[in-house]
Amino acid sequence: MGNAGIGLAYGWWQDKHTRHHANPNHEERDPDVAPDILVWSQRQARASRGLPRLIGRAQAFLFFPLLMLEGLNLHVAGVRALRNRAVKHRVLEGALLFVHFAGYLGVLFAVLPADKAFAFFAVHQALFGLYMGCIFAPNHKGMPTLTGDERPDYLRRQVLTSRNVRGGALTDVALGGLNYQIEHHLFPSMPTPNLRRAQVIVRDYCAEIGVPYHETGLISSYREALRHLHQVGVPLRAGESSVAQGDSSADRAAAR
Repeated sequence: MGNAGIGLAYGWWQDKHTRHHANPNHEERDPDVAPDILVWSQRQARASRGLPRLIGRAQAFLFFPLLMLEGLNLHVAGVRALRNRAVKHRVLEGALLFVHFAGYLGVLFAVLPADKAFAFFAVHQALFGLYMGCIFAPNHKGMPTLTGDERPDYLRRQVLTSRNVRGGALTDVALGGLNYQIEHHLFPSMPTPNLRRAQVIVRDYCAEIGVPYHETGLISSYREALRHLHQVGVPLRAGESSVAQGDSSADRAAAR
């Protein structure tokens, strides 16, 4: 389903997702918060160079537009991972990915004129990336990050770094059950329909032992994530302001 159905390499995703679950929001151990195009902490912002440093100044405003490239990024990352000999069943996965891309592009260009086929491809992949990003963004973005030897016990490591999204049946369907992110992290093999039932137990237990359990609405979850991304960019914007102030001082000195 992953390889042939949506062009997402299962072996690559499984490895990446397993490492994320083991150390959620750990800046050195969680691949989902490794600095790439975006930076996830002010420490990463200060150390950034090149494009991440440029984008980091306004990354909160660019976040949703950049998500429209995430679909292509997932496809490319999965194909590139096939070069890694540690990936099991590389030949099978590669063959299934080829079937997906050949079938997808073949049908697209068979039923549409070339210009409309390219337009459909661009819009489809942009919406795919945007939707995937909107599902995953509320889960951990804007929650506490860990560094170095910081490694709380299993319960706190999963609960404190995760955010649940409130909502009814429509939210459950739209987010695929990942709106119960805390329970999903505590019990990663639990069937999705049972996460809602487990939530009552987990939430009550966290209240009993004094562990913060964060839950918010969907729009508020995006607001928290964007606020965090904007705050992360402060060192980059401050550096820009310092340079501008220095240039202004030099101009005034030259004028005198």
